[in-house]
Amino acid sequence: MTTFDKREQGFEAKFVHDEELMFRATARSNKLLGLWAASRLGLNGDAADNYATTLVTDHLEDRTMDEVLDKVSGDLAGAGVAREQVAQQLQQCLHQALAQLEADRQ
Repeated sequence: MTTFDKREQGFEAKFVHDEELMFRATARSNKLLGLWAASRLGLNGDAADNYATTLVTDHLEDRTMDEVLDKVSGDLAGAGVAREQVAQQLQQCLHQALAQLEADRQ
């Protein structure tokens, strides 16, 4: 195996790791956002967990952040929560999810 081959394998391994990390962070942040939104909707217990889990599992592979934002914003529109507030909360949830995953790794 040449140095080039080893280097290529290293880049491929890093790419796979980064993609897996982003997938896990996105799923976790969607769960956190779902729990936050559920509390704004007056849901608690199993109903809150079900809302958050549905946000994670529906279209798991192909849902974008914009689609998640649209879904939650639409659900919270009646509760008087602005889309910008949901977007800000989504960013906070993503940062929190990345911090949790980093802590889990150590």
